[in-house]
Amino acid sequence: MQTHQAEEELLPIPLALPIFAADAISSVAYATEAAMVVLLTAGLSALHIALPISIAVALLMAIVIASYRQTVRAYETSGGAYVVARENLGTLPSLIAAAALLVDYVLTVAVSVSSGVLAITSAVTSLDHYNTELSLIAIALITVVNLRGVRESGLTFALPTYGFILAMLIAVGTGVTKCVVATCPRAVTPHPIPAGVAAVTIFLILKAFASGASALTGVESIANGVNAFRHPQSKNAARTLGVLGIVAITIFVGVSYLAVYTHARPSSTDSVVSQIARAVFPAGGDVGWMYWVVQIFTFAVLILAANTSYQGFPRLSALLAHDGFIARQFTNLGDRLVFSNGVVVLAGAAALLVWIYHANVNNLIHLYVVGVFTAFTLSQAGMVRYWLRTHGPGWRWRSIVNGVGAAATFVVMLVVVATKFTEGAWMVIVAIPLMVAGFYGVRRHYRRVARFLAAGAAAVVAAPPAKNTTLLVVEALDQATARALWFARTISGGEFRAVHVPLAGSDPGIRPRWFRRVDGTPQLEILDRKLGLGDAMLEQVWRLPRGESDFVTVVVPEQFRKASIWEQARHREELALKFRLLSEPGVVVADVPEIADRPGQLPDRLVVRVLVSGVNAASMRAVNYATTLGIENTQAVNFAFSRDDARQIRREWSLHGPRLPLEVSEAPYRDIGGPLLGYLRGLTAEEGTAVMVLMPELITHGWRRLLHNQRALYIKRLLLLEPNVILASVPYQLLR
Repeated sequence: MQTHQAEEELLPIPLALPIFAADAISSVAYATEAAMVVLLTAGLSALHIALPISIAVALLMAIVIASYRQTVRAYETSGGAYVVARENLGTLPSLIAAAALLVDYVLTVAVSVSSGVLAITSAVTSLDHYNTELSLIAIALITVVNLRGVRESGLTFALPTYGFILAMLIAVGTGVTKCVVATCPRAVTPHPIPAGVAAVTIFLILKAFASGASALTGVESIANGVNAFRHPQSKNAARTLGVLGIVAITIFVGVSYLAVYTHARPSSTDSVVSQIARAVFPAGGDVGWMYWVVQIFTFAVLILAANTSYQGFPRLSALLAHDGFIARQFTNLGDRLVFSNGVVVLAGAAALLVWIYHANVNNLIHLYVVGVFTAFTLSQAGMVRYWLRTHGPGWRWRSIVNGVGAAATFVVMLVVVATKFTEGAWMVIVAIPLMVAGFYGVRRHYRRVARFLAAGAAAVVAAPPAKNTTLLVVEALDQATARALWFARTISGGEFRAVHVPLAGSDPGIRPRWFRRVDGTPQLEILDRKLGLGDAMLEQVWRLPRGESDFVTVVVPEQFRKASIWEQARHREELALKFRLLSEPGVVVADVPEIADRPGQLPDRLVVRVLVSGVNAASMRAVNYATTLGIENTQAVNFAFSRDDARQIRREWSLHGPRLPLEVSEAPYRDIGGPLLGYLRGLTAEEGTAVMVLMPELITHGWRRLLHNQRALYIKRLLLLEPNVILASVPYQLLR
């Protein structure tokens, strides 16, 4: 989909609810049971406390939703904890909130999918040993659906979510009616978890409350995705929060009521919701089939509840990347207007957790909730600061609402930390500061690089007229070398050096044959074979002046048997040479490939195109190099992902760019491959024309490579075997 079609992907409330609220609505399938597992350690008689605990959790949910309704009205683009904390509390609190949410989003996927699979294995016990495998398959399917686009995922998830809501309301309504009018049905619990003999203490009740508070997960995603709603965005987001609150509280309290009065209890093979549904809709009755309806929709909505994280995680990652705290690749929109990198990373992290914990919900739940309540607290505290700072309409009572929300969630956060620290929450508590430290490290790197490129651009502009020395690597007298010879003569005006490193299998008579091929000039220089190709060429490069105004072009011919990217595996020496030369300042590597089964006619005309991303040091250095070649038809080319990007680079080029024509082509699908190939083929369609593509390439080292778009590798793979295209990398060394 094209960039300007993003407006068409905005969601109405009926589609936004299943996308953003499925997690909070579906959490009733495991939140009540999570609290009961804790209470069971004090014996069966303690299970009745689950109902008052659930009422307390429902009250907390109402407070949080009321607070977030105010948040989304105040922040009409994104009211997530990161944005609110950043603008009102400062950088450190905002990064703590972001780290907490990222962890929580990953856990949401792992817990939701594992719970969904448990719903199926509760009904089909023969699948009980395949929980992990089924969970991993489910994560893969959800990932594929989300990569297809936001609107399509909404349509896919609408039926299961609304089916679950209807099925659960019918089950709760039927069960409560039976309890009020006659007697409550009694649940049967297969393979029950053994009851303990611990005392019912305040600590135990608080621990059960902390587990039941998992029902609140998912509320943040609506605030974080306000800009995904149709206009008026803030009003529609607030309405969706209101609907979420009513539905989730009703089902959650209803399930807790029935769990207590039907005497359901935690089981190692059967979920509490399954026991309730089997009791309310007994097998053999007129509505016994409703048990399967409840289980199927519970499975579906729990699997798809992970979609809440698939919306929140990529959007939050994109915000962090935009601010320079994580790799900028997370801001890239895929072909379907989805933050694809965030989707893939989320899926990988959740799949790893499912594999490590064998899709065991009771083990995963201990890691849960810490992150979400940390984010809740910082978000609501930020909103209090917002009202005190802006004095908007009704700021006094609004600040009280958010203040109550902040206090309540802070208390719950302390309870969660205190009660679950030794059972796994410590890992999340340790992970969040480490992530924050990583955020600061990434931002420090990006800021240094920005300063480096800005200063470097000034140095390139101030440099004297550039000069170029050309070295042609001759390993055999084949079609590739013939084309490389023509190319070297064209870009150097005939003044270049030809060098040969004797290797195993080299032609011993190559020197006289070369002499006859070139009519004596230039002579073929034979280098020391003991050094090998790489070291021998590096030694020649080191002897030449290099700097802002002195370039060395190394022309590397490569003869391929067929047009296959895997053919590169046969050219290990050339590949290693190109890789080593890229690390040398002032060295340009020009790759001249030739396919054996293609016509060997040499071009008679060369045009030069410089791929530029903006007015920066790397692009300006490539332009500076292009001026040394003396090719009349030389232009800069940019592929803009949107009309705004196109206008911006034209403006920057006209104000600060060099005196080189700039051509801007649109790549509305945010993939440079198709537009680039189409553009180059339009040039090479003219008979006898070859195109030299100059590609600025940022050279980084170690882990820092992960922080930069590796688009250069993609372009190299794309153009390596393209007919009549010669790709030259102009490296720009970043600070180590």
